[in-house]
Amino acid sequence: MEAIIDLSNFRTPGSKVFTGRDRGIVVRNNSKIDELITNSNHIEILVPEDIRSINPSFLEEFLINVVQKLGKANFYKNVFFRTSGKYDIEEDLQEAVDSILREENGLSK
Repeated sequence: MEAIIDLSNFRTPGSKVFTGRDRGIVVRNNSKIDELITNSNHIEILVPEDIRSINPSFLEEFLINVVQKLGKANFYKNVFFRTSGKYDIEEDLQEAVDSILREENGLSK
């Protein structure tokens, strides 16, 4: 089974960016991504066409539990970002995943 998360459902009206740890937590909770990865084989995350940036700090909080559960290789095999606009998420996504998996990072409590 594949699950779909459409980020347009979680954006601030008129916003062209997803940024900040607090916003990442809100979207993680509201999208139920942690539950979806438990109950689905794959997750497809749709990025709105007019998005200009998704900040790594947002991605870290949005994806922390999924990345920690799956590990790097399985994360990239099971979670897919689909963008139809000009924004290329790869660099920001890699930075976020690597940060999550480092022992000492901004997410350490």
